[in-house]
Amino acid sequence: MEYNSFAAWLDAAEKESKALWELALAAELSQEEMSEAEIYRALEERLLVMESSAERGLSGLLSHSGLSGGDAKKLAEYRQSGGILSDFTLNVMSKAIAINECNAAMGVICATPTAGSAGTCAAVLLAAAEDLKLSRLAQQRFLISAGYLGRIIGNLASLSGAAGGCQAEVGSASAMAAFALVEAAGGAPAASGHAAAIALKNLLGLACDPVAGLVEIPCIKRNVMGAVNALSAAELALAGIESKIPLDEVIVAMGKVGQAMPATLRETALGGLAATPTAKRYADQLFNSTPAVDSSPETTSFD
Repeated sequence: MEYNSFAAWLDAAEKESKALWELALAAELSQEEMSEAEIYRALEERLLVMESSAERGLSGLLSHSGLSGGDAKKLAEYRQSGGILSDFTLNVMSKAIAINECNAAMGVICATPTAGSAGTCAAVLLAAAEDLKLSRLAQQRFLISAGYLGRIIGNLASLSGAAGGCQAEVGSASAMAAFALVEAAGGAPAASGHAAAIALKNLLGLACDPVAGLVEIPCIKRNVMGAVNALSAAELALAGIESKIPLDEVIVAMGKVGQAMPATLRETALGGLAATPTAKRYADQLFNSTPAVDSSPETTSFD
């Protein structure tokens, strides 16, 4: 059975006394021409890519444009000094940047749900796996729940920055991360819904305005914001705090907000930060300047 809304998914979970991931897996098995073992193998492949992209990003990768790179390594080093936030939060932040810097450097990432938002959910999962000591199976089930919520968001609204702004990408990823984190931490199914609703509400209206049309500025740092937002939303829900607006209604509202956004704020790089003087200078340097003799992407930088 397929669930077209979180309300239907939650109703089934409560009536059948089953976990959300369990029902999502059953729904996938009824839809896909894959066995349960094949699904878990596919999930393991994605987990390995997430881990590899985080590791590569933390090594200090630079993007081919020179607009980004090295920040994950800086944050990881800062984390070692203690910082202000908890170690878990700093771990999430550094991994979120790392995965998106890997993406900007043309590395392999797992779109979760998109390439531009790949660091948000993955960073929360990878850090939670360490902090909560999640088994490999629990990590795979995290992806089952997060992924199924992503399907519902895509059906009720959108996961595309071009269609709905960054709220549809990082916002959806943040909701997915908060949703699955609550379940992984032992929260009730209803609490997962409240966490996702809170996370998505917090990011309604977020524009998609990539500088020079590249998925680097402000995309990479927005993944950090999305991941930390997910942590906050999950903690609120686990504390018993509820979203006054049901998750399905929040998702639909997000879709309508995206439709109301002008095209300049939907991945066209014609508005928002992409239209600032500095952003235009970067774009001009990238696309209109004569390359120097040594034009290696690894040595190009706008710092």
